[in-house]
Amino acid sequence: MPVYPEDLKYTSEHEWLRNPGETEGSVRIGITDYAQDALGDIVYVSMPAVGDTIKAGESCGELESTKSVSDIYAPISGEVVAVNGSLDATPELVNDDPYGGGWLFEVTPADPAELESLLDAAAYEASLDA
Repeated sequence: MPVYPEDLKYTSEHEWLRNPGETEGSVRIGITDYAQDALGDIVYVSMPAVGDTIKAGESCGELESTKSVSDIYAPISGEVVAVNGSLDATPELVNDDPYGGGWLFEVTPADPAELESLLDAAAYEASLDA
């Protein structure tokens, strides 16, 4: 069973959030090791654009793998302030380094309190066993 970084928050849709992100006031978002493993080899990533407003729980992008296409769900509401441009040329970074170089985008939260409702590493791991 993979170990999930303790410094991240998680969603039941298998996204993670790192607070703070690289951009001031933002959080960085990616998918978990569990999700990338379930998807298989990722060949294309579609993400929201910088300046887009996303809403928690709504689809805001897609990950295409050799097996299927999966939606990326916004874990929180806010404005997209950065996207990982490296994924255009090397989408497999999501598989190779889901918590590092394979991050997806950064968002400035509309309501920072939304972060409090997310899962910690232990709760996320427990949800996988349920």
